[in-house]
Amino acid sequence: MLLVARSIATVFGVGFFPVASGTAGSLVALPMLPWLASLRDAAPAAYAAGLAAGLAIAVWAAGRAAAGWGIKDDGRIVVDEVVGMVAAGSMLPATWTSAWLAFALFRIFDVWKPYPIRRLEYLPGGIGVVADDLLAGVYAGVVARVLLNLV
Repeated sequence: MLLVARSIATVFGVGFFPVASGTAGSLVALPMLPWLASLRDAAPAAYAAGLAAGLAIAVWAAGRAAAGWGIKDDGRIVVDEVVGMVAAGSMLPATWTSAWLAFALFRIFDVWKPYPIRRLEYLPGGIGVVADDLLAGVYAGVVARVLLNLV
């Protein structure tokens, strides 16, 4: 099971990208955002169920991989970036402009970690690995939504 967890946690090897693995993980989610927004609009219950299942899998995989490597939030774990991007995109329309805006803002919030994002890193196991990126995604989604409403 550790191999499965590591495969999911690294998003099937993307986490081994030699530089900026978090950005690489975020880019994996980028092309999914317009499709997911369309799914949200067409089938909200299926969308919500998929998000819940994806979040649970990400927490499990991140926790198992981190424990296996002996490093709490190993840079190879990028499934948390995917979760953060999906969280950002969940508030936005199904457009490429929205997806790119979500990407840019998510990377800013993920690196900056304004309050209380950084504190979430101290939660135990996979929850701590994923929760900070999830909240960074929420921040990015809210700010993107405000910016899109202004133009």
